[in-house]
Amino acid sequence: MAKRPTPEHRRLITRADLEQGFLNVQQGARKSVEDRKSAVVTAASAAGVLLVIIVFLLGRRSGKKKTTFLEIRRV
Repeated sequence: MAKRPTPEHRRLITRADLEQGFLNVQQGARKSVEDRKSAVVTAASAAGVLLVIIVFLLGRRSGKKKTTFLEIRRV
């Protein structure tokens, strides 16, 4: 069986210990967000450009279908 620490060997957790632990977690989260941020921005930009191109091509096709040519002849 594992030995349980006696009260005299136990270290009390201080406010500074908690703050340091929370700071470490927060810095790790910020680092992962910063690492992924550029990839997300790049993907969103590419998706936006692709969407604009698709809408342009569909609108162009629709415009060709609905266009009426009117020919006026002088008599």
